Amino acid sequence: MNASDHLLRWYPAFLLLALVGLTFWLDQKVQPPPVPRDGSTRHDPDFIIDNFTAMRMNPDGTQRYAIRGTTMTHYPDDSATHLVQPRFIHYDAKTAPVRVASDRALVSRDGEDVYFTGNVDIVREAYSDQPSMNLQTEYLHLTPEQDLARTDKKVTMTRGPTVVEGVGMLYDHKARTLQLLSKVKVTYGSPTLNLPSFGRK
Repeated sequence: MNASDHLLRWYPAFLLLALVGLTFWLDQKVQPPPVPRDGSTRHDPDFIIDNFTAMRMNPDGTQRYAIRGTTMTHYPDDSATHLVQPRFIHYDAKTAPVRVASDRALVSRDGEDVYFTGNVDIVREAYSDQPSMNLQTEYLHLTPEQDLARTDKKVTMTRGPTVVEGVGMLYDHKARTLQLLSKVKVTYGSPTLNLPSFGRK
């Protein structure tokens, strides 16, 4: 028997091994990547804090703002931080503190944004000759480092005896401006009341 006869005898075996190898390679390519076993893909909290308080200070050591709540829950898979019954307070020596309260809040991954939802109540306390101001809505996007607050939901503002309603709001605390963006309705309680500026877009 010559070499060619041996090759022909083993050719089916070589072909079968090649097919097995190809099948294994294709199977590996179509398989999803392995799931990490460290729990990082599960939406389970890695820590829960009850009755928490956190503060941010100014460079001179005075309080800039503080936030507290009944529960803080952090999820490692999306770095989301959920707050229950959050209470936020922004301090300003030139005017008066601004307080925000709601049912829940979500803090962004980088901590730069806070999204308040459910019975959002904003109060700027009275100062100098300015009466207290109260705003109520169902959603508020707060950016504390920029002193900005905004919403695209209905807003009801009470300032002294005057009530203002609108849809959408942009509040710039640094510029001391508040804009109601659409469907503004004002009920004057006093013709001599000094109202803040309102704008529409």
